[in-house]
Amino acid sequence: MPKLIVTKRDGDVVELQGGAGLTVMEVIRDGGVDELLALCGGCCSCATCHVHVDPAFVTLLPAMSEDENDLLDSSDDRNETSRLGCQIPFEDGLDGLKVTIAKED
Repeated sequence: MPKLIVTKRDGDVVELQGGAGLTVMEVIRDGGVDELLALCGGCCSCATCHVHVDPAFVTLLPAMSEDENDLLDSSDDRNETSRLGCQIPFEDGLDGLKVTIAKED
């Protein structure tokens, strides 16, 4: 089972195990990290699962959709590694993925 390394807003780091078929948002939510709100439940309609992906993993992720890009544009904390956790399928090839939860808008 692949491991996801999450840096929370307070700087604490937690390691979570992800199951097949889950997204990064679901792994974080199911792992008990409650600061990632994920209000829309993964429908790519709210941007409350905004994370910053470690640059070493960016090229391993699927391309960003236009909807995801538009939602991230609404964030003051967007940077070049910003993604919505609900749009990143978490699979074996992403074992060790590091993400930081973005500041709350």
